[in-house]
Amino acid sequence: MTFMNRTQAFIMKPLIFALCAVFAFGGRCAQAAAWQSPAGLAQIPIWPGTVPDASPASEPESSVAVATNEFVAGQPWTWVTDVSQPTMTVFPARGRNTGAAVIIFPGGGFMGLAIDLEGTEVCDWLTPKGISCVVLKYRVPRSEDYYDEKLHRRIEPKVFTAFQDAQRTISLVRSRAAQWGIDPNKIGVLGFSAGGYLAAKTATEFKQRAYRPVDAADQVSCRPDFSVPIYPGHLWRPRGDSNELRLNAKVHVTPQTPPVFLLQAEDDHVDNVNQVLTYYIALKDAGVPVEMHLYAQGGHAFGLRPTKFPITRWPELIETWLKTIGMLPDR
Repeated sequence: MTFMNRTQAFIMKPLIFALCAVFAFGGRCAQAAAWQSPAGLAQIPIWPGTVPDASPASEPESSVAVATNEFVAGQPWTWVTDVSQPTMTVFPARGRNTGAAVIIFPGGGFMGLAIDLEGTEVCDWLTPKGISCVVLKYRVPRSEDYYDEKLHRRIEPKVFTAFQDAQRTISLVRSRAAQWGIDPNKIGVLGFSAGGYLAAKTATEFKQRAYRPVDAADQVSCRPDFSVPIYPGHLWRPRGDSNELRLNAKVHVTPQTPPVFLLQAEDDHVDNVNQVLTYYIALKDAGVPVEMHLYAQGGHAFGLRPTKFPITRWPELIETWLKTIGMLPDR
């Protein structure tokens, strides 16, 4: 997802500060030391002790409230970067607990995290429906394939630490399901943009871990029971100027891939609609249950915030879909 420059890369923190200066008369930026979860909720470290494949942090974690001329649905959003200690925040189901849980992967081009727009605001929707919600603050920047603005090309890191964090979180939530009132067979993932790629990656690669198991939680399955990539990136790998629908070779769809829900706008200029089309074809070829919704307008990085476009009603579609796959009760 990208808010300011609409390139394939997400905004890096230095660019945010530069834009704050440019838009001095149209908005503001406020920096905090680190992101804090909502009152009453704790950030739970997902790794005991040393984080695997840890890289020295170049800067301390920062949380920046961004408000410029390019709001999202008229509101600012929060950008978190320099995450070296990944955490998860558990939002308990409210009202009638369905037992279902959704782990949220915010987007950010693997350079940062849109932690509210594509994280906590999702929980504001899900928890009143009786669905537990877990927001993963995974490691960034450069924790998966990312676009380097200076080199004008995609860079692939040696270790995919964001994927490590995603796999670990699924197992950790499942291992603590009884404690949190969660059905261990109703744990899904939902991600946006780069987080949408993690939602696809965790749904297609779960027999082998991207890290060496560290405790008993890693003996529990890291396969999600359903997967929801929303305007995902990193799935389509074009060859030159060709629009050939060629799936990222790192995504291995099999018949064991859980049910998938896909959503994207055809005018998404950050992540081409071919992202979901490519993945959809691979899922259908493998016999995986998949539902896809494409809309003519909507752009990128809209989250759940209301807009004038029909795509803004996508949460209702997911609620219905979750009932059809047996994750939510019919009534």
